[in-house]
Order: sequence, then structure tokens, then C-alpha cells
Amino acid sequence: MARDYSRTERIADQLQRELAQLIQFEVKDPRLGMVTVSYVKVAKDLGFADVYITVLPLNGKDEAEAIVDSLKVLNSAAGFLRGELARNVKLRVMPQLRFHFDDTIERGRNLHHLIEATIREENQKASKNNDTDED
Repeated sequence: MARDYSRTERIADQLQRELAQLIQFEVKDPRLGMVTVSYVKVAKDLGFADVYITVLPLNGKDEAEAIVDSLKVLNSAAGFLRGELARNVKLRVMPQLRFHFDDTIERGRNLHHLIEATIREENQKASKNNDTDED
């Protein structure tokens, strides 16, 4: 049977959609890179919403610097964003926003490289064993 789609998950999805648009169109800070809201997790009591973002650096910035700058901008704009969300999303209590960098993409890329390296090593070992068996 299908898993229940809880109220906090529905709220998180709505906040993710709204935040993506607000960040794109309303936050006008030059330090902000191209930000993607990848995931929002809302506490059961609606006290906090943890917003996970990925950042594409702009203007030749280093990726680590772009991440730090974007998080600073978004955490300082959290009050403004929360107010805009309260205006657009009808909730009795709007959660406080906390922004975090989503490192799952980077972890996935690292795992992919490890798997590829292991496969290459196994193929090299297998080809060496085939060469020694033919002799």
C-alpha cells in the first residue's frame, strides 16, 4: 500500500516551490550564485524548516566561496523570505528558515568515481590474469 503523504511533507513541497521562485526573482544580492532549492524538511511542530540548496558559482568565483557567500545571503534574507512565504502560503504558523548546503550531489559524484576506479582495477586484474593463463 502507498505510504501516507504527511502534512509536513506537503508543506515542505509547497515551501520548496515558493522559495525557489522567491530566491530567483526577489533576492537581489550580487553575492548570490545560481541557487537551486533541492530539498526542504519541515519539523513536525512547524517551528523550523531546513532548506537544502545547491549553488552554481557565478562571476569566476571558487565553488567553496560561492557556497559560503550564498548561505550568508540566504540566512540574512531568511526573515524577508519568511514574510513573503507567509503572504503566499496560508499557514497559521510559518516555520523559521535555516539554509544548509546540500552535499549529496558531491557525495554521489565521489562515490561514482570510486566505483569507476574499482571497476577499472578489476578489469585490469582480469585482463592480467587472462594474459598469464594464456602463457
